Formats: sequence, C-alpha cells, structure tokens
Amino acid sequence: GMAWWLWLVLGGVLAAVELLGDAAFYFIFLGAAALLVGVLELSGAALPVWAQWLLFALASVVSMVLFRRKLYERFRGGLPGFDNADIGAVVNVSEEVAVGGRTRVQLRGSHWTATNVGANAIPAGAPARVVETTGTHVTIEALPQQATTPQVASD
Repeated sequence: GMAWWLWLVLGGVLAAVELLGDAAFYFIFLGAAALLVGVLELSGAALPVWAQWLLFALASVVSMVLFRRKLYERFRGGLPGFDNADIGAVVNVSEEVAVGGRTRVQLRGSHWTATNVGANAIPAGAPARVVETTGTHVTIEALPQQATTPQVASD
C-alpha cells in the first residue's frame, strides 16, 4: 500500500489548503480522510492501495455529508441560504476602507472579505456594522456616529 506517512502528509497539505484558503469546507474533509487512512496504516492495517483509496473516498464523502453544514454554520454562520445571522454585528477594520472598497475583517473568529457599501469611508481602526453576509463575504458600513464626523481628505 501507500506509505502511512504519505497519507499523513497528504492530509496535512489538504487541511492547510483549507485553512489558508477561504474555507468553503471541502478540503478539510479530504484532509481528515487522508489522516484517517494514514493513522490506520501506521497502526498496522496494511490495506492494499485500492482499499486505501476506497476508504479515503468513502471517509471524505461521508464526513462531508454528515459534518459540512455543521462546520459551516459553526464557523461561517450557515451555508449560503442560511445567511444574515450577523446583520448589525460590529466589526473592526484595520485599514481605511473607501466607499466600495474591500478589506478583511474578523467575525466570530473567522476572516471574511468585506466590502464597504455605506455612504462614507470607514477610517482605519474604526468599528463598522455588518449590513449583509453571503457565503464568506460580508458587506459593511460606517457606524452612524461616524457619518457626522467630517472625513479628512487624503490624496
């Protein structure tokens, strides 16, 4: 069969792809399945290569079907169609975000791409309000008290 450490390396790489990517929660299951096969092989299962790949495929699909929505809801607030639980939540922006500009924000422990859909730029370090969430993207706007603060023109 394939060496146990190859499965562990594959599992680690797939998990890393998930964590470094935008976390749609597909790769994490492939990674977990590869780790499972690797651990089984390490413990002396000695499955033929076809059985290793079959187990990998089954474990990937079954875990995805059973756990993807739960994971998504826990980390992203629901799959698309189950969104907008975070409307009104306040996030901090680390850089100035022009009207229509994009930035990364942290919401419930995850990083999201955010677009400023408000009428005003959001200053660096300022709080912003979540207007809408879709998938792994949020739209934000400056909080009302900032709307009355004159914006300093910068060029």
